Amino acid sequence: MIRTYAAVFPKLFKPFAEMPEDLKSHIRYPQDLFEWQSTMYLDYHMRDPVIFYNKEDVWTIPQETYQARTQPVEPYYLIMRLPGEDEVQFVLLTPFTPRGKNNMVAWLSARSDSGEYGRRTVFRFPKTELIYGPAQIEARIDQDTEISRDLTLWGQRGSEVIRGHLLVIPMNGSILYVEPIYLQAEATRLPEMKRVIAAYRDRVVMRDTLDQALRAVFGQDGGAVPPSGEETLDELIARAASLFSSAEEAARSGDWAEYGRLQTELRQVLQELQTRSGEAE
Repeated sequence: MIRTYAAVFPKLFKPFAEMPEDLKSHIRYPQDLFEWQSTMYLDYHMRDPVIFYNKEDVWTIPQETYQARTQPVEPYYLIMRLPGEDEVQFVLLTPFTPRGKNNMVAWLSARSDSGEYGRRTVFRFPKTELIYGPAQIEARIDQDTEISRDLTLWGQRGSEVIRGHLLVIPMNGSILYVEPIYLQAEATRLPEMKRVIAAYRDRVVMRDTLDQALRAVFGQDGGAVPPSGEETLDELIARAASLFSSAEEAARSGDWAEYGRLQTELRQVLQELQTRSGEAE
């Protein structure tokens, strides 16, 4: 398509080598193209002709609860270290679930970094391990008596409860889920974040802030004493919350270089939390 447009409009496009370096660092893989490719991959990940013909292993885009409606999970950008890689990458990612089931079976990513731009990677979870999908996490949120009670109560006091996008964060073969909860008064129509839900493995919690939610979901409400010279789990959780807030502010201001740096540091802190919480169990 680009070659065709370039032939019709010779001055429309310029060589990539002429792009300023500061602009190259902000290139992102297009979300609409990735959505189309992800949709095609739901069927075409099957390599066996018999399985493909019989549609035995079709995948689907998982569902999430956003505001008061159910909708497919949209692709999202994040900084992560892909399996088998030494360096972190800025990628666009979407999760997959099997057709007719809600557990997560795989995710697909597309790279945005120069030199690896456009390269797509698929990660399949082991079939012997159950990884909760977004719809299952949303269901567990709805089934939690305390969370469900609070959300229902807030919705009856002249305010609208808005459930934000469910963030799916891969962590060393597992998944951390984070979902913000907003309240919007009928008079002001200005949403304000009031709670944060975090889910990891079999734990689902809702707390006032992200650091409190991380502390609870990793089972460290009371803190822990680390080896000499290491941060406490409380300190790690507080640093993760601070990095998350700073990254969101950088994204709102369009400072994607700072956003990437903060996301990289946040992922390192979350991975350390995962390791330390496992050691404490």
